[in-house]
Amino acid sequence: MRSTAFRTALAAGAALAATACAGNREEVAYVERPVETIYNEALVRLDRNNWDQAAAQFDEVQRQHPYSPWAQRAMLMSAYAHYRSRDYEKAISSAQEYISLHPGGDGAPYAYYLLAICQFDQIIDVGRDQARSDLALLALNEVTARFPESDYARDASLKTDMVMDQLAGKEMEVGRYYLLRGEHLAAINRFRTVVTEYQSTTHVPEALHRLVESYLSIGLIGQAQQTAAVLGHNYPGSNWYSDSYALMQGQGVELPAPPDAKAGFNLFDRIGKLVF
Repeated sequence: MRSTAFRTALAAGAALAATACAGNREEVAYVERPVETIYNEALVRLDRNNWDQAAAQFDEVQRQHPYSPWAQRAMLMSAYAHYRSRDYEKAISSAQEYISLHPGGDGAPYAYYLLAICQFDQIIDVGRDQARSDLALLALNEVTARFPESDYARDASLKTDMVMDQLAGKEMEVGRYYLLRGEHLAAINRFRTVVTEYQSTTHVPEALHRLVESYLSIGLIGQAQQTAAVLGHNYPGSNWYSDSYALMQGQGVELPAPPDAKAGFNLFDRIGKLVF
């Protein structure tokens, strides 16, 4: 009796499960709806921060009404929703699709900007590989080059400075590593890269000081003096200049007068033209 009752209950449960599955299939079945309805539902989900659901609804606009003006907007909105959910791969794919299909569309500046910030937001810490920083820099530069008068370009320019600082920081980290190991020529190459290629970053004063330190370590007194002069002229009140001055005094090296600002060339060129 108990076994029969158990089998009966199991059969009933299986029937209910089958009914439920059928109901689920009906819920996701294709049902054509007005484009405004789908789009507005997507906006509601977007307002509620339901990013994945919003993206799915915007994709549905494109699926059901691919040739409507709404589809073009939905493509960008889908990219934005994916970006907010941190699904950068899908966000990039949607933005690239928009650019491919509508290169002259009103949303093109935003599509390029979205590509850039997807790369920018994925930049990892300075202690690791900076390939993502290079991709972000390329994408940000494209925004400023294509749409120089736009708000996107202004923000892209700010983010470019941040990426440049990141890349310079990586060069500094490697340079310090070489300096600690006594590999002075390798360190000098890294610090010179910061000075010549990342002049607008916050790392330049330290890079100049590290160059002074490196040159003194291998007996290149003239190069150390010239570098210290550039450091003193451009960052006279910095701690790094004080450190370089103290270092040279401690080794009995005379610090030359700062270079003339009216010399007719970039003062940082002095660093680039130094010969080991």
